[in-house]
Amino acid sequence: MKYDDMVRTVRDRVGFVDRDEAEQTLRAVLRTLAERVPAGLAEHLAAQLPHELGGALRPTGAGESGHPRTVGERFDLTTFAGRVAWRAGVSEDTAVQRSAAVLEVLDAAVSPELMDKLSGALPHDIRELLPTTRASEHTIT
Repeated sequence: MKYDDMVRTVRDRVGFVDRDEAEQTLRAVLRTLAERVPAGLAEHLAAQLPHELGGALRPTGAGESGHPRTVGERFDLTTFAGRVAWRAGVSEDTAVQRSAAVLEVLDAAVSPELMDKLSGALPHDIRELLPTTRASEHTIT
């Protein structure tokens, strides 16, 4: 899926008024996912996405040991929503709704195997935001 298609689809799914808000939400959710999942998984996700979004998934900084981070931070849906809300400039409730839309678009953009790995790396409460059926089975316009 191309970058413009992803932005447009997120915008359509959540009823955005402008493109900038859709882009900001996409980046906020992907950056927060990158913090939660192992660095290798974030890199694999980034490799399957348009280059404009890859940077949001590439881990930055070092872990507590001073070495590059290899495992994801442990946090729940409340923290996930708070980080997305802060990055996107929206309420936590809105962040949860928009995160689900972004994850549906992500599901359509990457391989089913990679989405299975993502699902396995997330705690139950965040996993609930993932679509229950493959997004690619539906028409995404």
